[in-house]
Amino acid sequence: MIKLYGTPPTRALRAMWLLNELDLAHEIIEVDIGAGENRTPEFLVLNPAAKLPVLVDGDLAICESAAIQLYLADKYGDRFPGGGLIPATAEDRARMHHWLFFLMTEIEAPLWRIALHSFLYAEEEKSEAEIALAKRDGRRMVAVLEQHMQGRDFIVGAQATVADFNAAFTLDWANEEGLLGDAPTLRSYLETMYARAKAPVTIAEAMAELEA
Repeated sequence: MIKLYGTPPTRALRAMWLLNELDLAHEIIEVDIGAGENRTPEFLVLNPAAKLPVLVDGDLAICESAAIQLYLADKYGDRFPGGGLIPATAEDRARMHHWLFFLMTEIEAPLWRIALHSFLYAEEEKSEAEIALAKRDGRRMVAVLEQHMQGRDFIVGAQATVADFNAAFTLDWANEEGLLGDAPTLRSYLETMYARAKAPVTIAEAMAELEA
């Protein structure tokens, strides 16, 4: 059985979404970062970077949430109704990769900077100025995707691809940080994606469960 190390509200949600959409049997394995379980010798064999998520499928251990999504779509995509998780043509695959990498480097990167300076760094390392700059940078790149999505239901083509399942989580994160205020198209797109029958919990829902 496929094993996924990592739980909501982390980036593991990206992998969980595709596991759900593809109806793949899997086991979710919690890793307590606070207790250092991500730095045990056993876990470091899976990911020397000591980060989550990690997906194990047979003898393969793969890290990085977007790479996990691409792997699942590549190996098991024929289980997705109508196909399409990875586009058929080289041109559309290039467009999918363009937006997938854009999401990770241009939108997630400032979100991660916000997280680092909000609650992950030690107090003496945190910077309110850095948070403000990251939010500015994030809003600028959100505006680029907002423009791209005008008149579109999906990021590439006429059906969902890996880029959409990456975008939904990334934009949910951006929405939590207040970066979608000037992006009504993306807010509507986000709502539509999370209305899918096999969508995972949102970040807010996962946080509420943790607090409870």
